[in-house]
Amino acid sequence: MALIKPLSENYDEYRRDESRAQGDAETISFPTSEDEVRALLRELHASHTPVTAQGARTGLAAGAVPTGGHVMNLSRMNAYLGLRRSSDGRFFLRAQPGVVLSELRKHLRARALPARDWDSESLAAAQELAQAPEQIFPTDPTETSACLGGMAACNASGARSYAYGPMRPHVSGLRVALANGDMVALRRGELGAHGRTLELATESGRLITLDLPTYVMPQTKNASGYFVEDNMDAIDLFIGSDGTLGVITELELELMPAPAVTWGVSCFFTTEAAAVAFTQAARPALGLATAFEYFDAAALNILRTQRENSTAFSALPAIDPKAACCIFVELAGASEAELLAELCRLGELLEQTGGSEKATWVARTDVDREAQRFFRHAVPESVNMLIDERRRTDPIITKLGSDMSVPDDRLADVMELYRSSLAEAGLESAAWGHIGNNHLHVNVLPRNAQDYARGKELFESWAARVTAMGGAVSAEHGVGKLKRSFLAVMYGEDHVREMARVKLALDPYGQLGRGNLFDPAYLEGGA
Repeated sequence: MALIKPLSENYDEYRRDESRAQGDAETISFPTSEDEVRALLRELHASHTPVTAQGARTGLAAGAVPTGGHVMNLSRMNAYLGLRRSSDGRFFLRAQPGVVLSELRKHLRARALPARDWDSESLAAAQELAQAPEQIFPTDPTETSACLGGMAACNASGARSYAYGPMRPHVSGLRVALANGDMVALRRGELGAHGRTLELATESGRLITLDLPTYVMPQTKNASGYFVEDNMDAIDLFIGSDGTLGVITELELELMPAPAVTWGVSCFFTTEAAAVAFTQAARPALGLATAFEYFDAAALNILRTQRENSTAFSALPAIDPKAACCIFVELAGASEAELLAELCRLGELLEQTGGSEKATWVARTDVDREAQRFFRHAVPESVNMLIDERRRTDPIITKLGSDMSVPDDRLADVMELYRSSLAEAGLESAAWGHIGNNHLHVNVLPRNAQDYARGKELFESWAARVTAMGGAVSAEHGVGKLKRSFLAVMYGEDHVREMARVKLALDPYGQLGRGNLFDPAYLEGGA
């Protein structure tokens, strides 16, 4: 087939993603339509060739890193397919999986979506969108160059998941190509499981009966393995499935009105204990908070160093030397008066928990909020630069980033676990992330291969301890290839085998996303 090309040196970048993991494949394709995806899958199915679906490759769990076979990169499937408005005024956008989040946001801010070849109903809805209050798609991963299909594949979330949840509830429809090219069309609310049995009808008329896994998911932020619960909506099985069940060819997203006013508040503390106490007090008290983000002492020190030594980071604001950590709170509401009252409550909570109103940055304008955004995003960027520099000396090392979450009442416990075990192991680290969801990214920064090995051992031990706390081993990045051993720790071997049986019922030769979620041993022998 002309679409299939050898994966030559010209395509080296498609062997890796933002996890810095490196893989390999024999061939690559760049389909632009659902028909092309189906034709490719039919041809590859005949030879049982492994297929790794990719988008923008911004993932951090190596889900888009190939392990042989074929790479199907969907970044050229970037069309906006249509728009509808429900009777209650909500807008629903259909798009291909290669649409980039930052581009979608730009079009929504302009209230103008690319409407090429749209039908009359969609064009009428587009005219209504132009006159309606600004709409947003609330899922906000740090890397806004992510594609919608990849975001759905790992059930992406981001800072505002504190208020809006992960991507799953905002996806109202999917079209998914199975490994043999057959199609499944899913719309939220139309097909549900009966207990833990789900019957899927493909567009060719095939009926597939799935015995869903029997585990109970933790009651915390979770992107670990397949979503399952009694009488679940069929669409939720595919969202967060790490590309192992099918290739997403179309999504329908539910949009929502943008908040009228948004402010950002960076709160600095002299101790981590005070920051945790503030978080625990503020979550129930601040009804307009959409995000609580954390930066520990090491993260702040990295920013101080970058500001002093790199012209690219000279625009970073100076950080008080006494500040040991920071919590960023985003507030969103209907009016400035409403936010001002919320800001006063926030100040009172700071004083009660060991912080200070004076040690805050409040951003009310677009310029100030952009400065805060630069501050927040400079931390992971700086850490990646540091690790890339160290890799020049010792190529085996890479950043080790955790993605674990715990229930609300275990936040202080998991913080203590991280601090005590890192100190005992003698490892350099920096932590930041979504403290509002008890979900920190603790990043071990290896100085050599020995540090790297100790860091991996430490993460394995954290997986067991976090599971015992009722938490999840992956809260937003998905499991991919890097964290599949954690999945057995979290759910147990028998439940992982249940997941593998679901995959094999839909993908009998284990072609799709090979290496994601499961060690290949779980798929031996096929369905």
